[in-house]
Amino acid sequence: MKAYKSYKGLPTLAGLCSIEDAAKPGLSIGECVARLKRYHWVFKRLHNIFLARLTAEPVYELKMAFSLHGHYCAEHVSSFAKRVGEMREPPLGLDAVPDVNLDIFLDEILAAPTTEELLVGIYATALPALQRCLERHLRDTNPLADAPSIRLCRFALLEVNDMIAYGKKAIAALVNQEQSEKIKGWLALLDECLVAAGDLDGSQIATTKRIVRQHSAKPFEYNKTPKRDERFPDPYNMGVNAEVFLYDETKPAEAKVLMMFYKRLREIDVPEMQASIIVETKGKPWDYYRDMTRQLWDEARHAMMGEVGFASMGVDWPRNVMINFTWSLGLNTQLTPIERHGVLYFIEQGLMPKTGKRYEWEVGLKSHNALSATFQDYDWADEVLHARIGRDWYLKNFKTAHEGVEYGDKCWSKVLSGWRQWRDEGLTEHRNWWPDCYKDACKNWGIEPDPDVLAYNTSYEQVRADLKNLSASA
Repeated sequence: MKAYKSYKGLPTLAGLCSIEDAAKPGLSIGECVARLKRYHWVFKRLHNIFLARLTAEPVYELKMAFSLHGHYCAEHVSSFAKRVGEMREPPLGLDAVPDVNLDIFLDEILAAPTTEELLVGIYATALPALQRCLERHLRDTNPLADAPSIRLCRFALLEVNDMIAYGKKAIAALVNQEQSEKIKGWLALLDECLVAAGDLDGSQIATTKRIVRQHSAKPFEYNKTPKRDERFPDPYNMGVNAEVFLYDETKPAEAKVLMMFYKRLREIDVPEMQASIIVETKGKPWDYYRDMTRQLWDEARHAMMGEVGFASMGVDWPRNVMINFTWSLGLNTQLTPIERHGVLYFIEQGLMPKTGKRYEWEVGLKSHNALSATFQDYDWADEVLHARIGRDWYLKNFKTAHEGVEYGDKCWSKVLSGWRQWRDEGLTEHRNWWPDCYKDACKNWGIEPDPDVLAYNTSYEQVRADLKNLSASA
């Protein structure tokens, strides 16, 4: 076409592209929608894979990454579904499997028997395929006519690229050469699935080869029992009660900050538990899964705030702070999904009064620890959001808010702790780790430990008494 000159050299077409690029026909609505539905489906399946593998994944860093990446995927599922709905597509058909071979591909990754295979399947195969197809969409579609889809693809690529970058580092750290050799045959199967599906976006010529399932020949079974890596040597330890210490007005704010960092890091078990609610709850609108996954990611952020807090104070938390999993273990193995959600909502409501998150933020301010104040400020804001998510999705099951809170309280009372049994079975001594943690911090501060603070009694018998007294005073 003849060269086009814009007025006084201004960018053409709002800066989207050149006239020449916009003059190329690109994808039809039908072709575009078919690809968008596949992106939507893959993000939805990846979201499920991240959450379904989170609880039983022992490695803390991977739990945190799966929380974030599941949140990313949930957001993009919503974005692509909305776009499809704008393109003459009622009914949308977004719950229909777009290609059986694509689903086998994702089933195989979900059912990967080892963490190493799971990482390679997600980060070295599925996400690069998604990256390739999103980039192809940018090249193939008309940049003016399909500008809304291009915007979504560009946004998605930002986070897909971030996930791939993380995955490369994780694979380099955890997958050795011997393991890589062992899974070559399985990776070839994944490639065959994509070829048989016409690539992830369905834009390529598909083969008629019949795919034989390997890992997914047996249907995946969700494991809701939490697991921890070797940095959590005493996950049954209930020897320290942070709440009793935190609300003791005789204890200095500087020391209370340590207990708040412990409380934050201990929130590892919230994603472990909340993943089980999301995975086992079927048939909800997608907004439910998106909002619940946002909350799950927030709780993972809170755990990492505790990790950063201890690191900033020179506390060797794997050695001197015993982070337990007794909460997620109890809820996941003793309650149904709606009962777990009830407990979650009941606890969230208890965080809203002045004795909850506001108090923790005020302690952070009084301690003159700017990092603690910042973390508690954002933690408080997140919990207000989580209370709203609970009202939006949990309370719909009840006639009144009071009924929903009461149900959560009853469910919480059903959970058996097993603290004495765990001690008697030799799973834990309920060791009082507080003195070692406090000494670590005092060394970093360059001060001598306060004997009264150091002598805080946290034996399991005292903890039970403290809990009873705290409950009575409340």
